[in-house]
Amino acid sequence: MSGLRFLAVALAGCAATVAGSVPASAQCRLCASPTTSREEPSSSDDVTIEIETNISFDRLIVSGVGGGSAIIHPDGSSSAQGSVSEVSPRAMVGTAIVRGEPNRVVRVELPHRIDLYSVSGGRITFDSVVSDLPALPKLDSAGRLTFRFGGRLQVTGDADGDYRGELPIIVEYP
Repeated sequence: MSGLRFLAVALAGCAATVAGSVPASAQCRLCASPTTSREEPSSSDDVTIEIETNISFDRLIVSGVGGGSAIIHPDGSSSAQGSVSEVSPRAMVGTAIVRGEPNRVVRVELPHRIDLYSVSGGRITFDSVVSDLPALPKLDSAGRLTFRFGGRLQVTGDADGDYRGELPIIVEYP
């Protein structure tokens, strides 16, 4: 297998930025009557986002020199182009859950491009971020909206390593 390189890539720290979110709070362990229920938003202007699964390309097989790309679609399918000869079958799309006021329209903003870095200082690009959100995202009658997202990972040159990055997602009421 000379000329084959393995590249592990994950957007493991998918960050969620929320406009008008409720501050995180912890339950007192010494309280007389602890509760196990999740604290729901207290006003109609509160919206929260939770990353259920981080997007991960797991491992890519890179053969030869030059540029290549790996793509994960929101439906879970993947493809490889150029010097990237294969995407791991364990690659996963990202999944997010938005919670807020029932039946309310929300604006979800995904970045167009982010850079991922390895411990050794290598850099690759994640772009063409896509989701399965409808044209007009709206919370359901329970105040919940789940969506999946993916995108394209561009690899150039000697990109051996384990890459990580954060994908900021902004959710707010219009």
